[in-house]
Amino acid sequence: MFLTISTSGTPERPATDLGFLLHKHPDNRHTRSVSYGTAHVLYPEATPERCTAALLLEIDPVALVRRGKGKGKGRGGAPDAALAQYVNDRPYAASSLLAVAIGAVFSSAMRGVCAARPERVAQPLPLRVEVPALPARGGAELVRALFEPLGWAVVVTPVPLDVRFPEWGDSRYVQLVLEAPDGTLTLGEALRHLYVLLPVLDDAKHYWVSPDEVDKLLRAGEGWLAGHPEQEVITSRYLSRRRSLTQEARERLELVRLADADDTDVDEIDNAVDEGTDTEEKPVPLAVRRREAILAELVGAGAGRVLDLGCGQGQLVQALFKDVRFTEIVGVDVSMRALTVASRRLRLDRLGERQAGRVRLVQGSLAYTDKRLKGYDAAVLSEVIEHLDEARLPALEYAVFGSARPRTVLVTTPNVEYNVRWESLPAGHVRHGDHRFEWTRDEFRAWAHSVAERHGYDVRFAPVGDDDPEVGPPTQMAVFTQAVTAAKAPETAKAPETVKSAQKDQVA
Repeated sequence: MFLTISTSGTPERPATDLGFLLHKHPDNRHTRSVSYGTAHVLYPEATPERCTAALLLEIDPVALVRRGKGKGKGRGGAPDAALAQYVNDRPYAASSLLAVAIGAVFSSAMRGVCAARPERVAQPLPLRVEVPALPARGGAELVRALFEPLGWAVVVTPVPLDVRFPEWGDSRYVQLVLEAPDGTLTLGEALRHLYVLLPVLDDAKHYWVSPDEVDKLLRAGEGWLAGHPEQEVITSRYLSRRRSLTQEARERLELVRLADADDTDVDEIDNAVDEGTDTEEKPVPLAVRRREAILAELVGAGAGRVLDLGCGQGQLVQALFKDVRFTEIVGVDVSMRALTVASRRLRLDRLGERQAGRVRLVQGSLAYTDKRLKGYDAAVLSEVIEHLDEARLPALEYAVFGSARPRTVLVTTPNVEYNVRWESLPAGHVRHGDHRFEWTRDEFRAWAHSVAERHGYDVRFAPVGDDDPEVGPPTQMAVFTQAVTAAKAPETAKAPETVKSAQKDQVA
């Protein structure tokens, strides 16, 4: 990973003062070990008229894998079969790895500390920053929306997928050039912008986002983030879309904005709110109530070894892991990106051997049978089936009920009848853009009864959330339990021809 910071100067203000501000002498090459690699600072040019400091971050691919996976068996910082551990863009494209290197190598400059040239710290510089390869999830428009309000002149050049085949179009990477004319930004401000916005544009972090990340964000965003028009995007992406942390950051930023408007201290604004007078009880989010209902059913079923099929970013896996009654938890998802987020959420690389042995994340498709999923007490399909085309449901049905055959299966899905109660949901729309269907209560019950009959299960239904007398609950849950008389799967529980064909294609 590579970026350069350049400035111009005059005899009175030589450009080589950049070396003092960065605490890195232009005549030397500076090397420092950082997480997952080595950072080098060197100066391609250093004259009174123009000075350029280059930050080169060499990524150690072996450290990426070793530090991600942990040292012991089962300690998976990255999920099983993760090709992304070995083949990815991290050695080349600016990301949170580069942001961490900026914070480590230029920490004093970010804080505005320079004993040798204290008068230069607060003086704006004519700056030019170049980043040759930057992931831009949101495109050039988002890059401009993030940097231009901060005083930067932005030049964004999309990187083609292959210059030999222009018809393929552009990749998600861009070349970025930022210029701030003299009188606009100080060096410390520029570094803090990069520290925050590089991982925001990549929309990913290489480490687990813990509550102290809010403090890091507010320190680096002091003086500019509270009034930024894209504050919502910045806080959400920087904090890996963790809702509680994002909400905390926005509340604290709003206090900063109010304090600036009133020309007072944040503490005075904060103390003006008497927490004891707020007696209104906050409603419990539906996602939390859904997890609570699932855990209650699993405990009631006496399940110790549980599959979370379609685990996504690991919220349910985390809830299961906190309860010692669940001795083995396996999260399965087709998305490697989701599994990586789940791994960070669970902090698998920090767990002891005994705790790490209770949880495992594996990549797999629920449309295919998988020997790894056999023999478990229970399986959960929480808000999963509606993300599949209805034509693929028989494949999922056979993979779970016909092949894996856990003793208990829990399936939750939205109740489309309840959608009229969501004021923010336009009529005729599903709750999520990726939902292929949403069923009524009768449709869900008909599907569940047919699945149970084909595979030797009994089924009952339970509401999740407030059960509206007219339209029912927001979430409907089916609880499948293996019928006592079913010593083995009935003869009718055979793989449908469409499933067999798909599995043959996969093997081929």
